[in-house]
Amino acid sequence: MKSFHSIPKHIAIIMDGNGRWAKTHGLPRVQGHRAGAESVREAIDACKELGVPYLTLYAFSSENWSRPEAEVSALMSLLEKFLKTKLDDLMKQNVRLQAIGQIERLPASTRKILADVMELTANNDSITLVLALSYGSREEITAAARKIAKGVQDGTWHPDEITTELFASQLDTAHIPDPDLLIRTSGEMRVSNFLLWQISYAEMVIVDKCWPDFRQGDLFAAVAEYQKRHRRFGSV
Repeated sequence: MKSFHSIPKHIAIIMDGNGRWAKTHGLPRVQGHRAGAESVREAIDACKELGVPYLTLYAFSSENWSRPEAEVSALMSLLEKFLKTKLDDLMKQNVRLQAIGQIERLPASTRKILADVMELTANNDSITLVLALSYGSREEITAAARKIAKGVQDGTWHPDEITTELFASQLDTAHIPDPDLLIRTSGEMRVSNFLLWQISYAEMVIVDKCWPDFRQGDLFAAVAEYQKRHRRFGSV
């Protein structure tokens, strides 16, 4: 990719298709999730090369808790292994790790490792990698509305002071810019309860490949498509 103009400040990715990839290759679903870990590295490397400051990955949704217990357990083990084995790489690449979602629902061992890695990488400033874990946008928006309602009740805010900016400040993503580009793999055409507030004006690119087959070139191509578009934000 030669053109580096109009680079998005924030790319969000719905990493879809691990199960279908595994089925296509005659493997258990968990093998698809394992294979997807390499694609995470590819996405990080591509964002670093382009100078993208923020990358958010939809790693585990609030709806994923309804999957078979064995698969959920395997996913948590894979997450822990990823955090343990990739810490050195995150430090070498100067990557800061953050997380959004209902983190309190994760197993205690997973929460501990996640907290440790976030603390150790807190001062890294090359790129911020945000993992959406036990995340659901409707739940996030509901929680924000609940916090604001409580604030009105206790006198912190007057109803007339409730603006879109105030509401956004109560979301999990208050500390990061809204995504400019949303990528979804596996060819599916839906947003799956992911960053519903934050992607209001994001450009969407659908990639036909399943997530384990996603490589740097696919992210470069998505950004190239993004660069062709004229973002109007509701104007003309």
